[in-house]
Amino acid sequence: MPPICQRRSPTLYVGLLALLACGAQAQNSPKPEIKPLPPVAALPTSQLAGQSIAVLPLTLVVADPALESDTTFAPYKDHRAALTRADSLVSEGFRTRSPEVNWVLPPELRKISRRSAGFVADPDQMGQAVLRSPGLSKIPDPLRSSLRNLVALTDGRMALVPASLGFGPEPDGQIRADLTLVLADARNGHVLWRSIAYGRGRSPDQALNAAMAAVLPASAGP
Repeated sequence: MPPICQRRSPTLYVGLLALLACGAQAQNSPKPEIKPLPPVAALPTSQLAGQSIAVLPLTLVVADPALESDTTFAPYKDHRAALTRADSLVSEGFRTRSPEVNWVLPPELRKISRRSAGFVADPDQMGQAVLRSPGLSKIPDPLRSSLRNLVALTDGRMALVPASLGFGPEPDGQIRADLTLVLADARNGHVLWRSIAYGRGRSPDQALNAAMAAVLPASAGP
């Protein structure tokens, strides 16, 4: 008996062809272009070795609305929680990546402020986010006076201010962190150094840690 030929529906062939075409298109579709991050001016920690440097709390964290649906961004949706988490990561970055500097971190600054209530302003309410403006070469008042009074109680004269932190999505699904940092002389109010540290990662924490690594490389020259 001759073999029975099975009749196949033309619709099946059309579906298979469409599936193959989609697969070929997916393989040939270009990957999203990832541009290199801008260069980061590293903090010259070798010039700060042995000095006491006050690190002010971060007071400004902003994010692109597109990150609202990103599950990794959940810890940063509440503003107060975002400030606390970012402060912790920034402080840990300074402490572990530049141990040659005596960093006076935000928790200690808050203790100093509470002990000197009426003389020293609350370090979380001094308006230090104004220093994110790239055109500022001198600390404006009343921030200048508040900073001078606070730093005078740390056995130092300089302050490192994380002025702002921004998060945004990248084309490949990663998150980008932009951290503005300013080093200032609290006595005369001069801005000595500023940098925007950039970092990428699969989560906001990873991106911020990458930004800290960029501004505090393993070997920071003068």
